[in-house]
Amino acid sequence: MKRNATAVWNGDVKTGTGKISTQSTTLNNAQYSFKTRFEDGVGTNPEELVAAAHAGCFSMQLSAFIGELGHKIESIQTKCEINLVEGSIIGSHLIVEAKIDGISEDKFQELVTKAEENCLISKLLDTKITSSATLV
Repeated sequence: MKRNATAVWNGDVKTGTGKISTQSTTLNNAQYSFKTRFEDGVGTNPEELVAAAHAGCFSMQLSAFIGELGHKIESIQTKCEINLVEGSIIGSHLIVEAKIDGISEDKFQELVTKAEENCLISKLLDTKITSSATLV
């Protein structure tokens, strides 16, 4: 299986603009620029897209591990914060809130750590990955 996305950039880094599209067309010429990446402009940016990918992948991986134990999952909500400092991504922090029937707090935390270490995006990222998780 292969997935793809395309980025087109026009102009210099500070005043130029770009458009990002995904194979699924969920993103279709989505705008990005220096302002959307390093300031407060309207549009997306690479770090936001990495955060979305990491949150989604982690949630699915955690669901798989919990499902293997036979617990009913009502919801898993994950927010990912990508920390960009001086031109380098220095961390990815996953903030998890889950509603799961019949799982102990200890087992839940164990599976959060296991998912943090084993989701495909975690394995791809060459940075520190941390998490905080709440079972509600």
